[in-house]
Amino acid sequence: MSRGGGKGLSLKDKLDGNELDLSLCDLNEVPVRELAALPKATVLDLSCNNLISLPSDFCSLIHLVKLDLSKNRLQQLPSDFGRLVNLQHLDLLNNRLVTLPVSFAQLKNLKWLDLKDNPLDPVLAKVAGDCLDEKQCKQAAVKVLQHMKAIQSEQDRQRQRKLQAEREMEKKREAEQRAKEAQERELRKREKAEEKERRRREYDAQKAAKQEVEKKTKKENMQTRKPASSSRPPQPARHKHSWSRSVLRVLLFVLLCVLCALAACKLTELQHQPLCISVNTLYEDVVAALQNHKSLQNMLQQNSQQ
Repeated sequence: MSRGGGKGLSLKDKLDGNELDLSLCDLNEVPVRELAALPKATVLDLSCNNLISLPSDFCSLIHLVKLDLSKNRLQQLPSDFGRLVNLQHLDLLNNRLVTLPVSFAQLKNLKWLDLKDNPLDPVLAKVAGDCLDEKQCKQAAVKVLQHMKAIQSEQDRQRQRKLQAEREMEKKREAEQRAKEAQERELRKREKAEEKERRRREYDAQKAAKQEVEKKTKKENMQTRKPASSSRPPQPARHKHSWSRSVLRVLLFVLLCVLCALAACKLTELQHQPLCISVNTLYEDVVAALQNHKSLQNMLQQNSQQ
């Protein structure tokens, strides 16, 4: 087996039952592909090598039940290390680990754990305690799992709070967007109303101006027709003519009445009445005066002829 990755010699030669011992092989990396081809190797010993990290696909070796990574130079474990759900025994003695991945809480079957001789975080070191005997290593597994589950729960709560805050922020943004859109709609509505009012005022102004022009034109036309109407006879003359007719009608009516009265006094039995006597006398005097006037007129005419 070469020091690079163990590809020079088949791993089957190292397999003893279900145990595969790759310790003291001066490995710099783990031969994951070859290990995945040996699902029977549920016990894997990688202790006393030069491993600084584990590849992410190492966590696909879910058939592992016992894993020994002690006395390497591991600075951290893969973030999805918790995928090794069948793991019951884990030895991480004498590495350079400070923390464990949160997914470590998913190793529900873990019964034995050794974290001694690592520069662990003080809280994690206190939880893990010592692993000097079987009992302490079992307690370390239980306590570390509880501690990592608490961390996972807290992270889940933080994640939930973050998601809730993001949802609330999103709702707030949506509400602000809706308010902004409503404000824009209201503004457009107001602008439309103002435009309509402006157009209505312009229409009223144009209509008023048109009426004013028509009124002015009508007035000018009336003033133009006035001289022609001035040639007509004045209205008072027509009234005077009507008044003369009325007076003539009255005189004719009076004359008719007089003739009727005279006829009554001459031809009826009323002629002996005092009134009729006066009328008859007045009639005879008028007739005599007219005859005298006629005789005088004839004399004047004869003198003029001579």
